[in-house]
Amino acid sequence: MTEDRALPLLRATGSATSAVRQLVAERGPVMFVLSAGCCDGTAPMCFLDGEFRVGSRDVLVGRVEGAPFYVDERQLDAWPHGEIVLDTEPGYADGFSLAAGEGRHFVAHVRAAG
Repeated sequence: MTEDRALPLLRATGSATSAVRQLVAERGPVMFVLSAGCCDGTAPMCFLDGEFRVGSRDVLVGRVEGAPFYVDERQLDAWPHGEIVLDTEPGYADGFSLAAGEGRHFVAHVRAAG
């Protein structure tokens, strides 16, 4: 990874920020990991902070309500993200991810750079 890479802009909808605040109030600090391994890379996984071991290829692109948001550098290299918007939608969380509330899960809307 080149150190001069422009990182994507990370934003969150009101629904996502509300869900993060609620999770933190109920469970403690959380973290997000977005990788290309699931759902075309649009299903960010939400864990209790420190529950997922961040690797040397995970890039911190920003924070949502204080929660770190990591993206695998290989995904950043393969698909230059201009903006990542964290949101919630109806449905159940994938894998081991924490839910974004009753019957809701986190999603990422990704816009390519350029």
